[in-house]
Amino acid sequence: MSLEVIEPGFLTTVQDAGRPDWTHVGVPTGGACDRWSLTVANLLAGNPPGAAALEMTLVGGAFRATTSLRIGLAGADLGGHVRETGRLLGPGQAHLVAAGSTIAFPGVADANVGARAYLAMPGGIDVPVVLGSRSTALAAGFGGLGGRAARSGDVIVATGAADRASGPHNSTQAQDRSDPWPESVWPADDADHDTGAPIRIIGGPWKGRGDLVGSTWRVAAGSDRVGLRLEGPTFRFDDRADLPSFGVIPGSIQVPPDGAPIVLIADAQTTGGYPVMAVAIAADMRRLGQLRPGAEVRFAETTVAAASDALRRQQADLDRGARLVRESAAWDDAWQGAGG
Repeated sequence: MSLEVIEPGFLTTVQDAGRPDWTHVGVPTGGACDRWSLTVANLLAGNPPGAAALEMTLVGGAFRATTSLRIGLAGADLGGHVRETGRLLGPGQAHLVAAGSTIAFPGVADANVGARAYLAMPGGIDVPVVLGSRSTALAAGFGGLGGRAARSGDVIVATGAADRASGPHNSTQAQDRSDPWPESVWPADDADHDTGAPIRIIGGPWKGRGDLVGSTWRVAAGSDRVGLRLEGPTFRFDDRADLPSFGVIPGSIQVPPDGAPIVLIADAQTTGGYPVMAVAIAADMRRLGQLRPGAEVRFAETTVAAASDALRRQQADLDRGARLVRESAAWDDAWQGAGG
């Protein structure tokens, strides 16, 4: 099973759960900017949570299905549809796609819509494992599709067998079918789906968090997978001249010499010499990964204990969602096998 890249989109790369075991030698963790959505897409496709999938940014690609296959979609709604029929391909759903169909994700011009969508294929995407991961490391030029973004003419191959798409569902009628992620399973700490809820932070060693928390920020156009550049108040530090480099992680909020904060995300470097005002909690990294240029963002301080609890609840939600998806698939296969 495979997808041929007809149009690559703005930035379409292969990403999985990343390579966290190599930061001691300067290799960024990388992986999906929104791990929650990567997991949901994979579970909908019948994959392990951290399998390699396509991450599409702002304007997604267009792909021709060389065979019938089941795909899982999650994350931002980039206007996914089947070109030949106009059938919509919404996120948070598994879709059966007919051989020869062209699926396209043209993007949506709305700063409040998320930045990244994830497309999972049965078994994950078949690219070489480099340093324990299939993720694309763009700066270093390895992983994924030869260390680069997708190009027209690339063929994205799935590692798995035909899965459910080759069974009773593989009919003309079945190709119009979509199976949703359970509506009851969303991050428990996502402020009732309030996308304007503040990003929770743990304080760093430098002063100035009052202005960080008390202001509304806008994501600047120069943002990328390394970090989100923020527009708003600027900060000045008198004790930074002799600051040595030290370890940083995704979520660190650095202040470079121009005084405009940068929130590090998935492809963050492993060391830095800029003051770190705070660190975003792990449970909110998925929301940072969905902020697009022009989006507004606020911050709120929390505690280490609350941050740990939020991450545990988030994982519990994913575990529950995985169980419900498996149960739904089992009932559906039994119904189809009985001639339904």
